[in-house]
Amino acid sequence: MLVGFDHADDAGVYLLTPETALVQTVDFFTPIVDDPYTFGQIAATNALSDVYAMGGKPLTSLALVCFPEKGDLEILERILAGGLSKMIEAGCTVVGGHSIRDEETKFGYSVTGVIHPKRVLANQGAQPGDRLLFTKALGTGVISTAIKKGIAKQEWIDAAVKSMTTLNKAAAEIITGRSVGTNDAFAVHALTDITGFGLIGHAREMALASNVSLVFQSASIPVLEGALDCIHAGYIPGGLKANRDFAECMVGYDPSVPADIRTLLFDPQTAGGLLISVSAEDAGTLTRALQDAGVPAAEIGEVRTTAKPLITIR
Repeated sequence: MLVGFDHADDAGVYLLTPETALVQTVDFFTPIVDDPYTFGQIAATNALSDVYAMGGKPLTSLALVCFPEKGDLEILERILAGGLSKMIEAGCTVVGGHSIRDEETKFGYSVTGVIHPKRVLANQGAQPGDRLLFTKALGTGVISTAIKKGIAKQEWIDAAVKSMTTLNKAAAEIITGRSVGTNDAFAVHALTDITGFGLIGHAREMALASNVSLVFQSASIPVLEGALDCIHAGYIPGGLKANRDFAECMVGYDPSVPADIRTLLFDPQTAGGLLISVSAEDAGTLTRALQDAGVPAAEIGEVRTTAKPLITIR
C-alpha cells in the first residue's frame, strides 16, 4: 500500500509492479440538480476526480445505483446515460455495477486507475515557498442548495453545472506532463481536489500531512456567479456549517476579509477543482499552461513553515 487513509488522501494507491500502481476510489450521492442526465454527468465527474487528484489515469469503473422500486425507469436510463457520457470522455470503461432498491435515488461510481509508483501526487509533500494554484471556482454547495429551494437564477445554475461537469482530466494531464506539448518537469509537490470538506477542510488536510501552514489571498480565490448572493440570502447547506464547526478553529482571518468570503471557504464542493502546491519557480509557467488549455487556474496562496494559525486568510 503506497497511499492509504492515514493522511485523508483522495484515493488509495496499491503497488502492482515497479512500473505500475492501482489508484482506487468510490463516490456516490443523491441528486443535486433536477435534470437526471446532468445529475449522472456530475456524479461521474465527481467520482473520477479523486483519481486525477492523485495524478492517475482512470481505466475502469463500476456504477453504484440506488433507485426507488416504483421509480420511472426512463429517469434511471437518463442518469446512467449522463454518467456514461463522462466516463467515455475520460476514456474510462464502465465494466459493470450494482443496484439496489431504495426510497431515495443515489448514484455514483467506484473508479480504478493506474499511476507510476514514483509519480504519485498525494496531499503530503507541500514545501515552504510553494505557491498554491486552484483550477475551479467555489460555490457549488450554496448554489445547489438554492436549486433545491427553487430560487436559483438560471445563470447561477448554468455556471455551477458547467463547473461540476468539467472533468479535471485536462488539468491533471498538464500537471503530470501527460498532455502533449507541455513541460513534464513541473515541480508539483502536493495535490488534492476540493470537494465535500470545502477549501479550508482539504487545505487543512494538506497542511497537516505536509507539516506546513498555508496562506490564502481571499481576493484571488475564484467565486462562481451567484454564490455570494446565495450566502447573503441564507442558502447555507448543512455540510458548510459542519465544515466550519470542524475546521475554523485552525483559521486566522485578516480583518479585511468579508464575512461572505469567510463563509464560502467552507462550502462543500461537488466535482470541485484541484488545489496544487507547486514550486515558486514553476508556478507562473504551470498557471499559463493550464490557462492555455482552457483550465481557469489561479494562484490563490502560498505555503509557509508550520505555524499558528495553520491557515491564514488575507
